[in-house]
Amino acid sequence: MALSQRFQWRGRTVGWDVRGQGPAVVLCHGTPWSSRLWEPYAHALSSEFTVYLWDMPGYGTSSKQADHPVDLAVQGELFADLLAHWELREPHVVAHDYGGAVSLRAHLLHRAMYRSLALVDVVALRPWGSDFFRLVTANADTFAELPPAVHRGALEAYIRGASYRGLTDEQLATLTEPWLTAEGQAAFYRQIAQADERFTDEFHDLLPTITVPTHVIWGDRDTWIPPDRGRRLVDLIPGADLEIIENAGHLVQYDAPVELAVALHRWLSRTG
Repeated sequence: MALSQRFQWRGRTVGWDVRGQGPAVVLCHGTPWSSRLWEPYAHALSSEFTVYLWDMPGYGTSSKQADHPVDLAVQGELFADLLAHWELREPHVVAHDYGGAVSLRAHLLHRAMYRSLALVDVVALRPWGSDFFRLVTANADTFAELPPAVHRGALEAYIRGASYRGLTDEQLATLTEPWLTAEGQAAFYRQIAQADERFTDEFHDLLPTITVPTHVIWGDRDTWIPPDRGRRLVDLIPGADLEIIENAGHLVQYDAPVELAVALHRWLSRTG
């Protein structure tokens, strides 16, 4: 289902939507994904929760203007302002990949308040970023000019590497579609080129100050961000606990959908 609402922020257009009723839950996607990765979970949770979906600027249905930075600092500040726009004072937040860094920056650096925080295979602790990231960073303009067929091949190979069990054609199409237009291709390499570990370093020393109930979920076969990062993250956040999902890679939403849905529902129900 397409995102039907728009939020204007510093020249950017942010696509978002809300469904269901009950306590507020905000689902945050990562890179190179969009809210579509969370769509089935939003549908499942909407019978008990008011679920908010949104696309970060530079992703999915949100604007992708070349002159607008899309780094983690921008996304964290935007998320705090988006929660204020929604008038959500203490929602439950569920975040995957980059969404983890975005939600942590909003909370620790911009005073966004949460009822609970579920972090799923998140970017939060260095080292992160692959050899592909470093290659793109050094040659972003060249990658942006790749012939469309070559770009599609590189994109599909890159995304397939995030799944342990393998992606169906439909799943692969869902994940690649936003990046296959000329605008999308440039945006794909631009957001990689703006990735920088300093954006997570800036909140690293604040992690022990978190008092929000925090649950960390990780796929045991994640090769993008190995499970040891989850264990380290739990050690840094007081009271946090870790749940490992077996036979799941970085795209745990596709590799273990039932297990992840059960884990999130159990967590959200427990934290009220």
